[in-house]
Amino acid sequence: MTENELVDAWRGLLGRYHATWCALDRELREGHGLGASEFEVLDQLTESCCDKPALRMQELGKSVQLSQSALSRVVARLEADGLVTRALCADDRRGIYVELTEEGRARHAAAAPTHRSVLAANLA
Repeated sequence: MTENELVDAWRGLLGRYHATWCALDRELREGHGLGASEFEVLDQLTESCCDKPALRMQELGKSVQLSQSALSRVVARLEADGLVTRALCADDRRGIYVELTEEGRARHAAAAPTHRSVLAANLA
């Protein structure tokens, strides 16, 4: 692959990502009152909760594409909306666990078909 082809491929990837992210954010906000980042956090918590009731913020940060400070702000918004709870780790007071509430599970379940539909429309 030439240098120009590599740059074109990179820019194409960025453009597709941006278009998909914007479509996700718009549809999730309009239909479910969630931003794309908020949905991603709920989605990761839903998937992980099969074997663990909660995730440490550090683990969650590895699975979502957000800086630590952005993740903290997203989790704070979700907590204020009653969709997650945060608790200090009993063994390590520096660790914070994030857990879905029943309302968070319900909101995620309602929004997931919209999320998957936008992904199918943009990535198929």
